Amino acid sequence: MRPTLCTLVLALLLSGCGGDQRDDVVTLRFWHSFVSSTRPALDALIEQFEQEHPDIRIQAQYVPTGDGLVRKLVSSIQSGTAPDLSWVHADFLGNLVQSDAIYPMSTFLDGENGLTADELADFFPATLQAARWRDTLYALPMEATLLALIYNKDHFREAGLDPDRPPATWEELREYTRRLTKDSDGNGRIDRFGFYVPVFPASGPLSVWMVLQWSPYIWGAGGVLIDHEQTRVLYDSEAGVRALTFWKDLFLDMDSPALSMTHDAHFTAGHVSIIMDGPWDLPRFRELEHIDWGIAPLPAGPDEQVTYLAGEHLAIFRQSEHADEAWTFVKWVTQPEVQAFFSKESGYLPVRQSTLDLPSYREHLEDDWALRAFVDQMSLGRARRPIDLHQVEINRHIAEAIESALIGGEEPGAALHASAAKSNALLRE
Repeated sequence: MRPTLCTLVLALLLSGCGGDQRDDVVTLRFWHSFVSSTRPALDALIEQFEQEHPDIRIQAQYVPTGDGLVRKLVSSIQSGTAPDLSWVHADFLGNLVQSDAIYPMSTFLDGENGLTADELADFFPATLQAARWRDTLYALPMEATLLALIYNKDHFREAGLDPDRPPATWEELREYTRRLTKDSDGNGRIDRFGFYVPVFPASGPLSVWMVLQWSPYIWGAGGVLIDHEQTRVLYDSEAGVRALTFWKDLFLDMDSPALSMTHDAHFTAGHVSIIMDGPWDLPRFRELEHIDWGIAPLPAGPDEQVTYLAGEHLAIFRQSEHADEAWTFVKWVTQPEVQAFFSKESGYLPVRQSTLDLPSYREHLEDDWALRAFVDQMSLGRARRPIDLHQVEINRHIAEAIESALIGGEEPGAALHASAAKSNALLRE
């Protein structure tokens, strides 16, 4: 059948629609939880990738982290609308694996466009450890992060503390907290708190964030969350009781309420002198002109000095029709040079050890004291030991113990033992 004039005209019109759109361009749906301070760096990263890969487009969508992201992922898997790839926290990786929702990384690592053994060994071990479930790698880290102290040097000076000597031990952190806590306006009520103790509802979206921040304290006291065989939890050990007791002492010393605003908002507003935070907030801290601030390692516990080193990971979903293109993005993002670019733009730490040896990155660290302060602490970093089964429930049990001890007035040991009994009951199933 010969085409009519109308058909030819319509075809010409349609071919001119959509600007530079091409039929051979693949669009990847990418879900992430990057905060507002790091979103410009993500946009710059995606723009650079698309310039180098004109046949792939990245459609980035923000989804709130934690439970919100997991619920959305579960819903999308059930409805057959999962993204091509997503930013996944290690604590929720097991749920996705058990649902057979994501590919093991060996699917791509062992292919023609994979990574060599030397390239894989170049990743910081702690970041890969968190991306494994039962010794199988299911994701690759997109960035690395750790916890440090961010402190207000002006408040230190007001309290007669040396602004260049932050607290180095638990005992010093408690002493500094007492001296920094004050009634600044003289109305008889404390309105400036020395340290932000992260207490959140155990049933809320920030409960995992609270558990992550508590983990270095049980490690610092010589404890762990679970045994190697994963037959029982150990967070109610003597070390766990010491760690939670220390948090409760800090909390009671300040007569502290559960502060309503986020830690960073309280810090920038001048309501809190010391917070725990990661490098993802460096872009907003750099804009602070009214605060002289510093960065220090988490204080050493009675057993050792340690911090939480991890990162968010990229997982590729089995429902994707463009898994190979998704892998192209994952592999590109983890290149040492790209990691250097993203670290400088976002404040996140690189996931590849060789990035630290790049001349351009070393030169940048010489000028960027804040990022350098985080990089220098990577040697203190430790990954949380993955929990194969009931990770989400066990996190909630720990959060319930913290909330009960600090807000509910329960003794730390009793709160931890009650939660551990529930966790162990799940593991015995």
